[in-house]
Amino acid sequence: MSLPMNAAIRADLDAIPAYAAGRTVPGSLKLASNEISLPPPAAVLAAIAEAATAGNRYPDPAVIGLTEKLARRHGVTPDRVAVGCGSVLLCEQLVQIVCGSADDEVMFAWRSFEAYPIVTRVGNAQVVQVPLDDEHRHDLKAMAAAITPRTRLIFLCSPNNPTGTALRRDELVAFLDEVPRDVLVVLDEAYFEFVTDPDVPDGMTLLEGRPNLVVLRTFSKAYRLAGLRVGYAVGAPPVIEALRKVYPAFSVNALAQAAASAALDCEAELLATCAEVAAERVRVRSALTELGFPGPQTQANFVWLPLGERTLEFAAHCEREKVIVRPFAGDGVRVTVAGEDENNVFLAAAGKFAL
Repeated sequence: MSLPMNAAIRADLDAIPAYAAGRTVPGSLKLASNEISLPPPAAVLAAIAEAATAGNRYPDPAVIGLTEKLARRHGVTPDRVAVGCGSVLLCEQLVQIVCGSADDEVMFAWRSFEAYPIVTRVGNAQVVQVPLDDEHRHDLKAMAAAITPRTRLIFLCSPNNPTGTALRRDELVAFLDEVPRDVLVVLDEAYFEFVTDPDVPDGMTLLEGRPNLVVLRTFSKAYRLAGLRVGYAVGAPPVIEALRKVYPAFSVNALAQAAASAALDCEAELLATCAEVAAERVRVRSALTELGFPGPQTQANFVWLPLGERTLEFAAHCEREKVIVRPFAGDGVRVTVAGEDENNVFLAAAGKFAL
């Protein structure tokens, strides 16, 4: 009897990079994933526990309660909000709704969020990467020049992961005005709550009159729910309706829905922690500058050290000092800004590295 043939797996999957999450090493301080080190507030934990008692039931597939709450929070109608299993899944779904041909192009700056090339390849679209400028910022003029008739979607990450640089209002508005209306622009604001620069706009204020703009936010960072995977998109109703058509069924679990809703009720407490992180960010970056480390101004809850070929050497040094950072080989190291004591441990380790 002959054996069955192997399943016909897509040949191009071998070329798709694997997502590299920040490592957890027992006994070491993890500053690799931009997590808030504090647990969720007590009210959020209570909401999670209560939701768990109904764990034998499926969650609301339309996420109606949380969607309506987010709509009120941002002053929009519910048909302009889509909630997903983390903003990463929403990125993938956005590619799905606009890319239907292998010739379609998805553009983003590089280096930027490493999920962008993955979700683009999974969506069977073409990757178009535009290098950051010399200040580790989006080069919006170069990105505008790179738009072609095949461009379907543009990801803008602000503050940019992993460099922490943010787009300012005038340059962002000028870029949005230049992008053709049939190209979807996705403004990924995963770290918006840590922004202190008044020239960096709230993307929600730019939506009016721009039906091709979508703003992404997440509960993973400022709201301390990285383990529960909740993100959301705000955009024009036709885009949101299309997103809902490609939702995986029950993708936002009941505990996540309850936790995110409770977190919105605890927003003042959570944002106060963000302000503390922003203050520590200034101190950490100043200390690194005094030690001789290069790096741009950051508006996120991490700092970027553009160490080039010494990136892996620095990461290995930090690991020997019991600190885990996130290296991007050949480019630089991203280091989460945590609490004062944790940051001091990292700065002590950095001070022992010979530049």
